[in-house]
Amino acid sequence: MNSSATGAVMTDVGQRIEQIDWERVFHEIDQRGNAVLEDLLTPVECRDLSDIYRRDDLFRSHVVMARHGFGRGEYKYFNYPLSGIVEELRQGLYARLAPVANRWNEAMGVDVRYPPKLTDFIERCHHAGQLRPTPLLLQYGEGDYNCLHQDLYGEHVFPMQVAILLSEPGRDFAGGEFVLTEQRPRIQSRPEVVSLRQGDAVAFAVHHRPVQGKRGVYRVNMRHGVSRLRSGHRHTLGIIFHDAK
Repeated sequence: MNSSATGAVMTDVGQRIEQIDWERVFHEIDQRGNAVLEDLLTPVECRDLSDIYRRDDLFRSHVVMARHGFGRGEYKYFNYPLSGIVEELRQGLYARLAPVANRWNEAMGVDVRYPPKLTDFIERCHHAGQLRPTPLLLQYGEGDYNCLHQDLYGEHVFPMQVAILLSEPGRDFAGGEFVLTEQRPRIQSRPEVVSLRQGDAVAFAVHHRPVQGKRGVYRVNMRHGVSRLRSGHRHTLGIIFHDAK
């Protein structure tokens, strides 16, 4: 079933989510704190999503990073109701990641558990005053970058999120790599650059994740960002599962 980026339901996106090798994803995200989901979106879907960046009626706010010390570039948060493909991605990916989130919290001794359905978790956020949707589109031009950060918006935080590259490296832009850092107790931070192609997604830890050590499980602190764009333009769709105050 075909649909535009602002349409109601795109069943082919749901089918692609189901066809992902989730055992591999779970293993990689447990081992490294991130995993690539290849070909999650088609080139047409990527172009349609990039094009709607110009439609201010779909967004609740516009952030210019340099004004806040976040880096250079800009992004826009979607408003409710979310456009069809964004809502389908958010619900479908949450359902797959929620069991991992619960397992992580159990390993770290955190009492919070996440319900199987996103709608129930969003209701929890709204009861706590986190009413504003957090999925966003990011736009970078030459010289732009995103400082290392964590997307924490209130009391309720889902411990993973997903970024989907909408532009093609080498054709649309150069540079602009997705970067993660992992800070472990009493040792220096470990960086990792995640290579993506157009339509690929990366699922990664928002804040903390558990690591098995010699004396048991301990927490590591994660941050993410984007390196400097050397040329061209880069668009990314960010899927964050908790809402913001």
